[in-house]
Amino acid sequence: MQVIDWDLAVSTGTRLVRPGPQVSREEARHAVTELRTLSREAEGHVREFTRIDAATPPQPATIVDRPGWIRANVEGFRVVLEPLTQRMASRDNPPPAIVSAVGSRITGVEVGAVLAFLASRVLGQYELFLPPDPTGREPIGRLTLVAPNIVNAEREMGVHPRDFRLWVCLHEETHRVQFTGVPWLREYVRSQMTEFLLASDLDLPTLLERLRNAADTVADVVRGTGEGNLIDAIQTPEQKEILDRVTAVMTLLEGHGDFVMDAVGPTVVPSVADIRSKFSQRREGGSRLDRTVRKLLGLEMKMKQYAEGSAFVREVVGKVGMDGFNRVWTSPETLPSSDEIAAPDRWIARVVPQDQPAIPPQATDPEA
Repeated sequence: MQVIDWDLAVSTGTRLVRPGPQVSREEARHAVTELRTLSREAEGHVREFTRIDAATPPQPATIVDRPGWIRANVEGFRVVLEPLTQRMASRDNPPPAIVSAVGSRITGVEVGAVLAFLASRVLGQYELFLPPDPTGREPIGRLTLVAPNIVNAEREMGVHPRDFRLWVCLHEETHRVQFTGVPWLREYVRSQMTEFLLASDLDLPTLLERLRNAADTVADVVRGTGEGNLIDAIQTPEQKEILDRVTAVMTLLEGHGDFVMDAVGPTVVPSVADIRSKFSQRREGGSRLDRTVRKLLGLEMKMKQYAEGSAFVREVVGKVGMDGFNRVWTSPETLPSSDEIAAPDRWIARVVPQDQPAIPPQATDPEA
């Protein structure tokens, strides 16, 4: 049983996505080569600063264009959604074939449209879930950088190209170091996502009710009278609990990435202050339509995660040092809850031994 027509999602996304900035063949070749080089350089800076060692050797980043990013994410979605697809296919009363066929095409178009919107905005990502290789081995992940979007962003902001590219690589390489250096983290995130999907209400009446809630959410956000998003509108009460755990760990990971890029930046990115200022303004900008779509897709929540997570990491490192903070990677039980992210002292009291020596804040302050 196919829940989403993936081929249609790819064709829709690649058809709708806007073309990238105009660059010459030589400019494109230079950007790709430099991004690959800078990704390797960034990894060394990140490992040294974070003190996280990985068993896997460093690999150069995969550089893609916008359609390439869409195709890569469809591959990842298929892997993530496989447990839900298998569960629906094994049900005693599956929906008629015509209903499944029509439904999968509708969702295929919807997924493609969302990916087209995102494909012109994402600078890079660590692809955690990939299909097995020809031998059946499951890859550990892949760092992907979207060259047209990085070039477009640096042009729009008027920042130094090499500095900006290295700055972006510092953030994305932090994610690669997190998942390759913390053995249990990838499986933890996967299990939480699988649990979230399998907690779905799959009966038709409940599904229709949630779709009506989603329609109301869209109307409220478009009118400017609502603060919800589509994820909140369609999830079950059980999923809300799981999503709270997922949100907490993603806030930690994104905040850690932002903290590292700004802490390492001053020593290797000369114009980091100018880049951070302009990039923060860019994150908050956009047309009303752009802001509305971002809110509906939950991207505004992601921006909040950067700020809250970075503040948590900064305060913890400032009080107990990097080694004290790195206790967060000990096990799933040492991850902070959403409440602890908002109140870092609670996490320190729970996880860091009381005899851990305090570190003067100025010793690790990235602004120092």
